[in-house]
Amino acid sequence: MKLKLLNTLILVTLLISCRKDNPYKNLKTEFVIIVVIDGPRYSETWGEINHTYIPYQSSLYNQGVLFANFQNTGITSTTPGHTAIVTGVNQAIDNTGQELPANPSIFQVWRKEKAGAASGAWLICSKDKLAVLANSTDPSWSNQYMPLTNCGLGGLGLGTGYRDDSTTFVEVLNILNQDHPNLALVNFREPDYSAHQGNWQAYLNGITQTDNYVSQLWSFIQNDPIYKGKTTLLITNDHGRHSNGIANGYLGHGDDCHGCRHISLFALGPDFKGNRTISKSYEQVDIASTVAYMLRFKLPKSKGVIMRELFE
Repeated sequence: MKLKLLNTLILVTLLISCRKDNPYKNLKTEFVIIVVIDGPRYSETWGEINHTYIPYQSSLYNQGVLFANFQNTGITSTTPGHTAIVTGVNQAIDNTGQELPANPSIFQVWRKEKAGAASGAWLICSKDKLAVLANSTDPSWSNQYMPLTNCGLGGLGLGTGYRDDSTTFVEVLNILNQDHPNLALVNFREPDYSAHQGNWQAYLNGITQTDNYVSQLWSFIQNDPIYKGKTTLLITNDHGRHSNGIANGYLGHGDDCHGCRHISLFALGPDFKGNRTISKSYEQVDIASTVAYMLRFKLPKSKGVIMRELFE
């Protein structure tokens, strides 16, 4: 009896030790794709009771996890929001693409830590200025371990101008099919672009169109033999828009009003159970830390936390 108890204690000790030594032991994710839908208000997406403008994401709810209290706690503009997502640090970075992030991105750290090829990490963006996310001013990372980029007109980056999301989506499918990157970020310019034009109906249509792209992307992942069962898809926003009655309302963004700060995160993947809403508050910088955890590397400069409720 004593010998049996001793053996049990040894086994438990070994299991605890293994968990400490390998915190990633039970993870199934090998690929992460982040989709950033530029600039919708929560009130027109998950906050709208019937989910009228996001029917496809709504239909996927039983497979996914919704973070209902997700926040941009930095500057509520495009480049700062994306910078927080990929570096895990809020930075008052120039919004025009004329300034590089001060900290390395998840793409750079993943490539270094995993000896990953450039084709294993991709930035695919409708907005040309977001090509700056590939690099950092940090001397230890500057011009090193950069991901491949396909941003703006012709995929040529800063100075080329914005392109239609339909073109970006074609590029996304081509790149995923050809390279099967382990880590990719996709930016769609809508509905932000149409909102800035003051076209309410086009703004709503932009939300629905990007929702359609998300549905097609998830279908592609589920039918691809390399990605199926091994891929996490994160759908989020860089910022919201002014609340009604604040400044120029839905046309603009950039302050700390509820409409600008309250965004969404919807997660689909093999490591968490669906049909759940998490009400605990999280923020953009937590995406970087959570992605690093899922892809099994450390991101020491991130100010974010691992969103562990996602895996419960």
